[in-house]
Amino acid sequence: MIAALRGRLMEKQPARLIVDVAGVGYDVQVPLSTYGRIGDVGGDVSLRVYTHVREEQIALFGFLTALEQQIFERLISVNGIGPKVALAVLSGIAPGDLVASVQGNEPARLTTIPGIGRKTAERIVLELRDRLPAALPVSADPVTPGSIVRADLLSALVNLGYQRPVVEKAVGDVLKAQPAATFDEALRQALGRLARA
Repeated sequence: MIAALRGRLMEKQPARLIVDVAGVGYDVQVPLSTYGRIGDVGGDVSLRVYTHVREEQIALFGFLTALEQQIFERLISVNGIGPKVALAVLSGIAPGDLVASVQGNEPARLTTIPGIGRKTAERIVLELRDRLPAALPVSADPVTPGSIVRADLLSALVNLGYQRPVVEKAVGDVLKAQPAATFDEALRQALGRLARA
């Protein structure tokens, strides 16, 4: 399975990118949130990827952040929600607003997304209510570059086996000292702090 792609952006259209990785062009479907922040054609890109396999097709779905990918994977676990609908949801509502809608039992907010009716919105709220808080931020604050880096760092370090409270302190210290740090810079510094702890 393809889990990530890093290469040159060959083509960019809303909801669809082509990424050249060592001479092979990968067609990747993306939510509008990723499309808007991906950069220009010809630039380097790095995407997290969910590979969806059906009998007649393999489809790649790309995301700039771990948060987007986690929400996408939880959405497709909802009965009757496929990858296309999950992308539509991510394109139609910010991740923080989606989490707030689910936790606040507000399916009406989801019906403003094109293609999401009342029954689908109610199913999303019902089935995700107990699954979102455990892995996703519960704040409805807008997603900013700093919050994206923070979410990615927390996810990466916890997945490496570090305890969450220790990770939160290290990441908080790094981002407080350097609020504009890139993911790679902040990860190196956080790992250094964790090694010394």
